Amino acid sequence: MKAQGSTQHLIELRDVVKTYSTAAGDFTALKNINLQIEAGEFLGVVGKSGAGKSTLLNMITGVDHLSEGEVIVHANGAPVSVHKKKEDEIALWRGQTMGVVFQSFQLLPMLTLVENITLPMDLCGNFNPKQSRQRAIELLRLVEIEEHADKLPAYISGGQQQRVAIARALANDPLILIADEPTGSLDSITAEHIFEVFERLVSEQGKTIVMVTHDESLSTRFSRTMRITDGELETRPLESKSKSADEAGSNPKRRLSWWRRK
Repeated sequence: MKAQGSTQHLIELRDVVKTYSTAAGDFTALKNINLQIEAGEFLGVVGKSGAGKSTLLNMITGVDHLSEGEVIVHANGAPVSVHKKKEDEIALWRGQTMGVVFQSFQLLPMLTLVENITLPMDLCGNFNPKQSRQRAIELLRLVEIEEHADKLPAYISGGQQQRVAIARALANDPLILIADEPTGSLDSITAEHIFEVFERLVSEQGKTIVMVTHDESLSTRFSRTMRITDGELETRPLESKSKSADEAGSNPKRRLSWWRRK
């Protein structure tokens, strides 16, 4: 969680611009984005399709090149200017610093669940094969799906696949989780369970999560919410977390066990 008295942001976006060249001319997807994200924060970015949500995440992770500006991550005691790294360096750094959860899960269909989770550990070389399998089983146990460890993704439900995707994102114990519409393809009850997983990762493990969504109803669930419209960020006023918690107490869906299987 954020250290008392600390003024150093975990993630900083400084005047970030992303412009794509198209047959119809240049299209600016992000316009002078300035954003500071604190350690231990659960930041939600809400916007419609095409507003620039996924592009924003790609700038933070370094998956895509920015056109102007800078992204700085203060991880492991040293600031890193993400887009100044070489391609091979940034891939390794990202694997050790960030976990990414996608709307479409993106599990490899020919690998078992446990193999999907050990893969990022093997790529980063943080664990030997025995340790990586043991950690993968522990992560599957964390999301209460360990009994399916040796199944292929096709043999479990969508909600279970998203749990595996979260476990995979946690494989290298990253400081930061990036979630791109992780509940967008799930039914409402399963989506609620998955969202509660993220809430627990913040409150119990001190993870920093940046999640984008088109779902306006989630706005009061984040510790802070930003709205993105046509590539521009604006602060979105929030109800207090305490009020949201009181309302959740009267919502039968939110009283369901956060690890209930779907």
